[in-house]
Amino acid sequence: MLRPGRASSLAHSIVRSNTFHGARNSSHITSQASKPLVSLNGRFGQPTNLALTAYRPLSTSLQRWAIAPPKHPETPYDHIDKKHEKDVGKTELEPHPEEVSMESSVHQVFQEKGVPETEKDEDMLAGVYSDIKTIKETFALNEVPREALFVGLAGVIPYLATSASTVYLAWDINHAALDGQGFLLSGQSAELLLHIIEPLQIGWGAVIISFLGAIHWGLEWAKYGGVQGYRRYAYGVVAPAVAWPTLLFPIEYALISQFTAFTFLYFADARACVRGWTPHWYMTYRFVLTFIVGASIVITLIGRGQIADKISRLPGPGDRLKALREQQMAEIEKEEQERRARI
Repeated sequence: MLRPGRASSLAHSIVRSNTFHGARNSSHITSQASKPLVSLNGRFGQPTNLALTAYRPLSTSLQRWAIAPPKHPETPYDHIDKKHEKDVGKTELEPHPEEVSMESSVHQVFQEKGVPETEKDEDMLAGVYSDIKTIKETFALNEVPREALFVGLAGVIPYLATSASTVYLAWDINHAALDGQGFLLSGQSAELLLHIIEPLQIGWGAVIISFLGAIHWGLEWAKYGGVQGYRRYAYGVVAPAVAWPTLLFPIEYALISQFTAFTFLYFADARACVRGWTPHWYMTYRFVLTFIVGASIVITLIGRGQIADKISRLPGPGDRLKALREQQMAEIEKEEQERRARI
């Protein structure tokens, strides 16, 4: 139960609230209408008038206009073509049994109807097949002139022969170390033959590296890709300058140095091909030949690694130069001692 004071304050707040909203909503409307409402004010039983929310004829008119039927029922958006509906209802559906299957009327539980299915997982071997196809196209060398291809492949035969010989001789030396006798050659004969083959491979590598640099001199003289001047001549100068000092290195260091030189020249030739200094097929041609030469060098290094502790190292040009220098110093010292003895 409310006290008389509480009821009076509640009634006054209702009056003020309704009066405020009515005045605000009728600010743009000239005519207002209200009805008296009996409520309690102060004590019970005393009537008072409460102002109602103002009547808004503009809003009411807009609502009536929105829900009213159209004035022009013949417009295509409002008119219902019953004849067309009857014609559509009389048409028969054409059967398509070839499109019906066990899954044509079934869809996944967690899939929207009419939404295409997600892509299925691709074949895991598709990438492998693509790589194999790319390798076949690379090694096909269809655009390389036949003469250049045959001569280039003939140039890598000495590398393949020396690498295969190194591997076989290494196996024969190991066989002789275990059984006392090699399979075809004795241990000493295999080691002697190995010391003959190694300088041949190093010397042939130096010749090939020098030749790869000289190719750019010929392209420059032919003005292929324009006249480049010293930039293209530098290829022919740097290549032999790097190749021939490897003859003075020990076998392992010489092979590693030439492998690095072949790789560097391939990237240099690839850049030259991109710039238009060489024919478009030259980069692929160089890749195949460099791959064969690089694999041959790696095979030779593996073969020598198997017998590194079983053979003596053959004196190389560097060792001979060192021995010659020591001999000269010994002769000078001997002459100096004889000169002092005479004094």
